[in-house]
Amino acid sequence: MNNITFDNFNLSKCADGLLPVIIQDAVSQKVLMLGYMNREAFEKTVAEGKVTFFSRTRNCLWTKGETSGNFLNVADMYIDCDADTLLIKANPVGPTCHRGTEACFDTPSEEGFIKKLSAIIQRRHAEMPDNSYTTRLFIKGVKKIAQKVGEEAVESAIEAVDGNRARFIYEAADLMYHYLVLLEQMNVSLSDIEKELEFRHS
Repeated sequence: MNNITFDNFNLSKCADGLLPVIIQDAVSQKVLMLGYMNREAFEKTVAEGKVTFFSRTRNCLWTKGETSGNFLNVADMYIDCDADTLLIKANPVGPTCHRGTEACFDTPSEEGFIKKLSAIIQRRHAEMPDNSYTTRLFIKGVKKIAQKVGEEAVESAIEAVDGNRARFIYEAADLMYHYLVLLEQMNVSLSDIEKELEFRHS
């Protein structure tokens, strides 16, 4: 997590001595919420990998999700240029806001559905809910998932050669879904693929 320590921050401009923390979805990049940390909350977050805040109203630590189960699992941390704000990219388990919504900010969604689907698949992998096709794929393992990717790729190619646009879209959607499952199984993100493509382009 970028080896950030609490001593890296300059909180001289923060009247209450608390560090503002912005939480962003690591997959969709949507801003989820704002909270505050003291040293103890920050160090607990780093040690446990789940976001813990300092509650200004209750004057105590609180780990997001400790009662609801909607934890924020830390993916990475970034310090801002003035060293007085922290950005945490997290993988949320369930809704972040107490209203039951994805985020505390009602901003329009700008990312495409593929990133949303990738986030859903990540959460299926973390939670492994019953009666989920995605769960069954993860249980069967990488060989089965890779086999499905191969099958859907062949079916997509056949429809392309036949010039059947509607069927090609249908099969390509199946291919994309299973490919995203395979990425998750291999612990590879869409960002990893984007970085590789950007590197090749450069």
